[in-house]
Amino acid sequence: MATYTKAKLSGSTSGTPIPITVTSGSGDLIHTAVASTTTSFDEIWLYANNTSTSPILLTIQFGGTTDPQHLKPITLAPQSGDVLVVAGLILQNSLVVRAIAATASKVTISGYVNSIA
Repeated sequence: MATYTKAKLSGSTSGTPIPITVTSGSGDLIHTAVASTTTSFDEIWLYANNTSTSPILLTIQFGGTTDPQHLKPITLAPQSGDVLVVAGLILQNSLVVRAIAATASKVTISGYVNSIA
């Protein structure tokens, strides 16, 4: 039987929201998945907050910065908070999740990981 453990995002300090300061290239670190390639997984849940008075394009990067299968773009409405941007995606094999935003320091990412072993 699998065991579930709820944990903070590895890119977060003490579980606080992660500010997105990078606008291109390799983004700010959100989470590094479990190293396993067989029976252990990380189920990741991410929420975004846009404090700007303008819409902002946020791009979540799953292990890469160019290939479409590695990128998840979403436009965040102005002054929106706790918008679900990743809903329970299963990750493993030390996959690194990062994020960039079209405007620096106006978007934060919060969330958690269910570690499944």
